[in-house]
Amino acid sequence: MRKLMTTGFLLGFLSLTALAADVTGKWTAQMTGRDGQTREQTFNFKVDGKALTGTLSGRQGDMEISDGKIDGDQISFTQSMEFNGNTMRILYKGTISGDSIKFTRERQGGGGQAQGRKGGGPMEFTAKRAS
Repeated sequence: MRKLMTTGFLLGFLSLTALAADVTGKWTAQMTGRDGQTREQTFNFKVDGKALTGTLSGRQGDMEISDGKIDGDQISFTQSMEFNGNTMRILYKGTISGDSIKFTRERQGGGGQAQGRKGGGPMEFTAKRAS
């Protein structure tokens, strides 16, 4: 009986842990653009096991994400954009904590222009679950 209760408790705990990292739904973040203006970015995520799909919406409209993954409280995906005939890939990595995701966004190959601001290096921001 004790073994059965312990197993039930562990399964319940693991289920709650898995639910805590579920990012399915709408998320919003305030991001600074190259011109210094703050813009809202909207993320719509869908989780299927460890696979993440969805879109991000902003000034350029809706864009599909690719290479999306969830592993525990870690999330990552790629955004591809066409610019002057060239494809630019932006890598997003984040840590999920309740109704917040702390993201780092960086252009593949480095460089500051794709981070949406002047200067170099990755851009950090926090997305909040929309109600």
